[in-house]
Amino acid sequence: MLRAEINELLTRTGPGTPMGELFRQYWMPALLAEELPEDDCPPVRVKLLSERMIAFRDSEGRYGLIDEFCAHRGASLWFGRNEEGGLRCPYHGWKYDVTGQAVEIPSEPENSTFCAHVKLTSYPLVKIGDVLWTYMGDPEKQPPLPEFEFALVPPEQTYTSKRWQECNWLQAFEGGIDSSHVSFLHSGGLKSDPLFKGTKGNEYNMGDLKPFFEVADSDGGLFVGARRNAEDDTYYWRITPWVMPCFTMVPPRGDHPVHGHFWIPIDDENCWAYSFDYHPVRALTATEVQAMKDGHGVHSENIPGTYRPAANKDNDYLIDREAQKRGDTYSGVKGIAMQDASLQESMGPIVDRTKEMLVSADSGIIKARQKLKRAAEALRDKGTTPPGVDPAHHRVRSAAVVLPRDASFVEACREDLSVREGVRQSSV
Repeated sequence: MLRAEINELLTRTGPGTPMGELFRQYWMPALLAEELPEDDCPPVRVKLLSERMIAFRDSEGRYGLIDEFCAHRGASLWFGRNEEGGLRCPYHGWKYDVTGQAVEIPSEPENSTFCAHVKLTSYPLVKIGDVLWTYMGDPEKQPPLPEFEFALVPPEQTYTSKRWQECNWLQAFEGGIDSSHVSFLHSGGLKSDPLFKGTKGNEYNMGDLKPFFEVADSDGGLFVGARRNAEDDTYYWRITPWVMPCFTMVPPRGDHPVHGHFWIPIDDENCWAYSFDYHPVRALTATEVQAMKDGHGVHSENIPGTYRPAANKDNDYLIDREAQKRGDTYSGVKGIAMQDASLQESMGPIVDRTKEMLVSADSGIIKARQKLKRAAEALRDKGTTPPGVDPAHHRVRSAAVVLPRDASFVEACREDLSVREGVRQSSV
């Protein structure tokens, strides 16, 4: 169980909260680049950490992320005209540039300097890979840009999607570092999903349903190792990296692309699941990319024109009890992503962790909570920069390896868990 006050600290991310201030120390995904596909395209609503904003791309290709509401009388700029280098409120014509600075107030006299005194809250918005990233903290403390491998490989080697998840970020994130559920919830996917199936590692997953967990600190977060029996005198290790506050990578399978996630708070009861696939040394095949677009692997099939999954709580995630009976899926829900989301959302908007009963397989979750709590309190009380801000902490990989039984994964896998340009992932 977790004390109520700690659960409150870890789950509340609005302005002025300890965890909200922690998130504001990092560059975070704000939206996909595909959402602003061209200059002067329609603006997009963005809500992060309980703040309502508007993203737009101006006539010169510059990206802006500004307060949603016009400084004049509070109308939403989502209705605005994106034209001639700025976003114009349609109510009275006030116009803002990508920094939130008012550049035109048509009703003011020509010699008026009133514009100079009108500026909306704004945050930087930078394209790296398929993602537009923002930093919502103190400009004086803005860290260097992120260096996650999936965002830096050539575009033909990576694919990123996102979906709306209707629960607090923490319970979604905790699923991302929980390796023990794979042998149950995702057992059908290990046999049939085109981005998972056909690897030796899957046999180890299904052959040992009682993994032993070892958790190691890293500069940016944790490495969570799940150990299962392999052949005589060896163990199969699945090693999941977590980079604070919310980046996780799934251990790879064979030569399939590597998967991972960011869990970004929208508000305290909703989050964005950004899901990526990439391969360090080769292009994704057309078949792989199509499978991702169709909602296989860690991705979801979304309602057209939205980022809400087609299978959602309003339709019971399209559960198929006959498929559950046949063993096609363990839970009756189709798709790795929605199998996770259905159960995480079923816990309620914010799970009451005072009632939970954790076991040894939850050691990664326990240590992650402890590390988040310490970092949030150290930032609040002493101004200490949290782990994971430094881009050097981003250059990690997940790994799946078979090791001698007397080997420590921490020592044996140092190179496997680091980005090595031109070297494929360590996988089974």
